[in-house]
Amino acid sequence: MAKTRLPTILLVSDGRAETANQVLKAAAVQFHNQDYRCLRRPNVRTPKQVISVVKEAEALGAVIFYTLVSNETRQAMHRASGSNVEIVDILGPAFTALKGQFKRKPGSVPGLLYDMDRDRFDRMTAFDYALNHDDGQRLAELYQADVVLVGVSRSSKSSTCFYLAFQGIRAANVPLLPDSEPPPQLLRIPRSRVVGLRINVMRLLRVREARMPSLGVEKEEHYTDQRLVANEVNNANRLMEKQKWHTIDVSYLAIEEIAREIINIRRLNQKMR
Repeated sequence: MAKTRLPTILLVSDGRAETANQVLKAAAVQFHNQDYRCLRRPNVRTPKQVISVVKEAEALGAVIFYTLVSNETRQAMHRASGSNVEIVDILGPAFTALKGQFKRKPGSVPGLLYDMDRDRFDRMTAFDYALNHDDGQRLAELYQADVVLVGVSRSSKSSTCFYLAFQGIRAANVPLLPDSEPPPQLLRIPRSRVVGLRINVMRLLRVREARMPSLGVEKEEHYTDQRLVANEVNNANRLMEKQKWHTIDVSYLAIEEIAREIINIRRLNQKMR
């Protein structure tokens, strides 16, 4: 039996496709439990790129949602509207209404909305990234991160990632698990983008023991046994040294202090590059 192809939507923009993404989400939520694939095609700024995207949509059987503002690319997309691809012009009705109301033509400068609200867009994108790449998720996309945090369980990786996201920094985190090799995707990331969070054994034990009741679990030997935890911490520290990753001792640091150290390391690495 042939496998059913997942419905696909291409988000096409001469910016970052955030507007198209929000409109798609608002519409798709009304189709309860509907699975679909969303592919972004940002920075589409020439008719040639438009033609390429339309051909891609045709091959995928996809619908195009676009937010192009340049006259040249909008006209190219309008010409393509007679193809076998369903094309949704998100901004077109708004441009028409505002042109009549304001009695003037709209500009055609790509990226203005992002330039006006860059910080908010950066934070939204970074928060989505942190959420989708928490605790070793989507390892194949680690290369997109501004920084990747590694460390043993309960070393403040997740909370630090979300704090960094509010600074507009895309942060992922990967746990270093006892008796497990680090994922190969992590080892392929430039070492300048990886930061290890070290924590001393006694502090880690207190954090884990305090955390367990809120998780609704009983005491687990591998998680709170001092000897096993010490071995886990030592192995993680040795790996960090072997890979020559920057490290921070987070044993008694607040989240904002950890984030500040990471930002300083990131700035230093950018200057070095």
